[in-house]
Amino acid sequence: MTHAMLKGSNIQLHATAVRAVLRWTPGTGVRDVDASALLLGADGRVRSDEDFVFYNQPRHPSGLVRYLPKRREPEGLTDSVEVDLGRLETSVERVMLSASADGGTFADVRDLVLLVVDADGGETIARFEIRPETGSETALICGELYRRGDGWKFRALGQGYATGLVGLATDFGISVEEAESAAPGEPGQTIPQPPPEPGFPQPEPMPEPRPEPQPHPEPPPGPNPPSPRPVPGPTPGPEPLPEPEPPHPGPGPEPGPEPGPRPEPEPAAASHPTAPVPAGPPPGPAYGYPQPATGVPPAQPAYGYPHVPPPPARPPAHRPGTPDPAFTLPPQGPQFVGR
Repeated sequence: MTHAMLKGSNIQLHATAVRAVLRWTPGTGVRDVDASALLLGADGRVRSDEDFVFYNQPRHPSGLVRYLPKRREPEGLTDSVEVDLGRLETSVERVMLSASADGGTFADVRDLVLLVVDADGGETIARFEIRPETGSETALICGELYRRGDGWKFRALGQGYATGLVGLATDFGISVEEAESAAPGEPGQTIPQPPPEPGFPQPEPMPEPRPEPQPHPEPPPGPNPPSPRPVPGPTPGPEPLPEPEPPHPGPGPEPGPEPGPRPEPEPAAASHPTAPVPAGPPPGPAYGYPQPATGVPPAQPAYGYPHVPPPPARPPAHRPGTPDPAFTLPPQGPQFVGR
């Protein structure tokens, strides 16, 4: 079964020898691609320049890593490197599978794909379609073979270099004469370490705690503002005098009060003089109802001064032969009540 790889993905390899095949579609203006391999130690660098296998150095001294010449196949041109994983020295921890564009950039290379094939059975194990990120890359780390326990794994990378094969090789410790002709100022590329085994996830870094915002000090309270002085209101003036009441005729006959104790006669020297009673016998009042004095005009108040009411009229004197309206029976005992 062929695994379709994505950038950064990895699979376990069960084959003891594999062949890394770079394939692309040729055409007018399409650059050729050259495959290469770098054998790295535990420090991520080559042990010597002999650990770099490419078209000018097609065979490793151990004979376990070999460069294969180009071939034309129905699907396109190929360039390959073959690695005997089961027999590699234990000091080799990783094998980087790289590529370079001959005289141009990978923007001029069409349908570039990396195939990992079982060297013994010929079965394609993995397929990784490589797409340059910027188009200005002249060299690529296409993938890597790395140890994991007693076996090997493959990881898809697709990391680009703008300094060509020379810049890529010198990044891993290769000393080449053409290294001085590399473009100055190009930063070195860092190849990430192989991913951890499934089931043993790496802990995520804890974010640094953010400092809590400090409250701004409040300004000290200033002196209390003076309270507003009360505004004096208008001084009340003298109350207006009441309007004088117009004269009105005296009241008509009203029912007299209940018989009570007979009033004592007032002394001769009264505080208010009374009007003289006209001569002649006055008309007798109705029985039990004292009549007010008649023939005396009411006193008119002076203009602008309050009216002083006249004193009450005295009851008429008792005439002999008539019942006294002020007479009441003395208190009686219980034997006379109800008779």
